[in-house]
Amino acid sequence: MIDYVALLLINMTSALVVLAGFLWWGLGRENTRHWAPGFGICGLVATVAGFAMTFTWPIPRPFSEVYGETSVLLGVLFLGAAWALARGWSLLPLSIYAFVAGGIAILIGVRFIHLSLTPVPLVPGAGFILTGLGGVFAGLVLWKHQTKALRLAGALVMLAAAAIWAFTAGMAYWGHMKVEPPSQQTAASWLQPPSSNPNALTS
Repeated sequence: MIDYVALLLINMTSALVVLAGFLWWGLGRENTRHWAPGFGICGLVATVAGFAMTFTWPIPRPFSEVYGETSVLLGVLFLGAAWALARGWSLLPLSIYAFVAGGIAILIGVRFIHLSLTPVPLVPGAGFILTGLGGVFAGLVLWKHQTKALRLAGALVMLAAAAIWAFTAGMAYWGHMKVEPPSQQTAASWLQPPSSNPNALTS
């Protein structure tokens, strides 16, 4: 089965960079409609690919669940934001959904590290946690959007998360480009935990 987790990762990187740019240059401005396409593109890819991964599980458990479902959460949020920006509506109602989705992302990040699901679990774990913080504090940043320090802090956290996902996506693409004999190919082998860890795939 096709492994397209790298697509989800690089799309999430792009989405977080778009969000960081919006927090600093767009939030609080009178006209923010021109930001809608950026949010819409990221949201569409995240939603479609995330739903596909959620229902087909192209990579081993629990990675399909973790990456697929969180991609859907991110995707629908960005689609909602694109719609709201295009119509000139307030983004505050979306912060309620973002808070719940962000909390789940933080939980996943902590559990990711706790179970040592990859050889270096701190990297994706920190990515989930930082991304989740963006959702948890979205309402506060939107409410206090006139506070430049708060917007800057939010943008920097999103850029830090984007850097982690960019690194992870780069490693994924680097590994996927290597052609191996069919007998040696394994789905998402770069994501597999060390075989010496008996709890690696425990949910």
